[in-house]
Amino acid sequence: MDVFMPLLQGFDIAMGGWNLLYCLIGVTIGMLVGVLPGLGPTTGTALLLPITFSMDPIPAIIMLSGIYYGSLYGGTVTSVLINTPGEAASVTTCFDGYPMARQGRAGTALGVAGIGSFIGGTIAIIGLVFIGPPLAEFALKFGPPEFFALMILGLVLVVGLMGKSIVRGTIAAVVGLTLSLIGMDPISGTLRFTFGEPHLMEGFDFVTIAMGLFGISEVLLGLETAAHTGKPPKVGKLLPEREEWRPTLMAIARGTGLGCLTGLIPGSNAVIPSILSYTLEKKLAKDPSRFGQGAIEGVAGPETANNAYCGAALIPLFTMGIPSSPTIAVLFGAFIMHGLTPGPALFQSNPQFVWAVIASMFIGNFMLLIMNLPMAGMWGKIATVPSRILYPVIVIISVLGAYSVSGSVWDIWVMIFFGVAGYIMKKIDIPMAPVVLTFVLGKMIESSLLQSLMYFKGDFLGFFTRPIAGSMLVVAIILLVAGIVAGMKNKRSMLADDFEV
Repeated sequence: MDVFMPLLQGFDIAMGGWNLLYCLIGVTIGMLVGVLPGLGPTTGTALLLPITFSMDPIPAIIMLSGIYYGSLYGGTVTSVLINTPGEAASVTTCFDGYPMARQGRAGTALGVAGIGSFIGGTIAIIGLVFIGPPLAEFALKFGPPEFFALMILGLVLVVGLMGKSIVRGTIAAVVGLTLSLIGMDPISGTLRFTFGEPHLMEGFDFVTIAMGLFGISEVLLGLETAAHTGKPPKVGKLLPEREEWRPTLMAIARGTGLGCLTGLIPGSNAVIPSILSYTLEKKLAKDPSRFGQGAIEGVAGPETANNAYCGAALIPLFTMGIPSSPTIAVLFGAFIMHGLTPGPALFQSNPQFVWAVIASMFIGNFMLLIMNLPMAGMWGKIATVPSRILYPVIVIISVLGAYSVSGSVWDIWVMIFFGVAGYIMKKIDIPMAPVVLTFVLGKMIESSLLQSLMYFKGDFLGFFTRPIAGSMLVVAIILLVAGIVAGMKNKRSMLADDFEV
């Protein structure tokens, strides 16, 4: 399939009109979200989602996507300059980035991180360009049974990879599925779990849930741990020494591969490839003792991996309609909000939209490279904004955003409720990612299940008569059982250790 002409047309759209400006706004906000500790891509994207209500789909998704991958760039700055990760994926950057800054090499750490992020993100988007269309064409052969099996497999991976306990992950997934059932039945039109409340007839709105779980809950947590950060060090020379280029480029290459592969797995997040990359670089190093004391590979590899993951995670969204992480789930909600259905038909029904968004990611990555290298010192100063100023701004944005959903105070109270619920979930270590993902996918799972059962005349075993659907369900069952067994073994070993003590 020739992708060059559609991509060139996408660049023409992305560079024209207001789209280029919205790309710049998106990546700038993303940098700001990444720099400010405690926010992160999911919170930033959820908070800004209501702003796009009145926008056309192309500039809206371009801006939200820019916030997504821009925040991963921004998290690097605070990790290196003040030893505070702006978002979770940048935690590993603190291990060697901050020691490099204390040695007077903050500029070099930020330089290799910026270069690696640009390379990893760009290669992942190239992968989307070439893998996306044929994968989407293959997925067009899927019927309701295959989509049901695919979503179940994705949910099992989410439950297994999110959080420390498969039991907690399952609880979170069930909560999300239950919330998605509130409202009108998609087949019969029967009202469910509304308890006579008119506001619940159409179910909960995804925007209010997302802002509550990721915005308000972060404020409540941040009030507990708010601390004043010191003055960031000066940013000096940006490029590494001549003898450091080879190990740096090798780390970037390995980080790109890890990030791209991890991004294709539903349920993963940017933290996983970042940790895998750091572990791999330390194992391959001739002198592992350098790590933790300012090893340049310990910065280049993880930063490349998390940005490569970011681009690769869009492949399941665009081709299969499967959100593979919480932030992608928010983007999924934005697609639906603008009347677009992510999945295999998207490349055929809305090719201009698809290729314009993909082209904007190339442009946005280039913008971020420029913004990161010469302007790193400025972003470091922004990170020292006191929480007494930051948190009220987040609350105001959240309240206005919730109210703008339908012009009802009801949505504000729903957001506050889910904000408190999200805070409690984080305190007791129940992951929120399965809640969001299952809520987004819930109605799709229900519809595909009911359509499949109608086709199979009520026989659930009919799924296993379809090779693709049956294979995916078998894999899902094996993974679920393996996760339960592994959890039971870990619990027994912990109890045995406690008994010996």
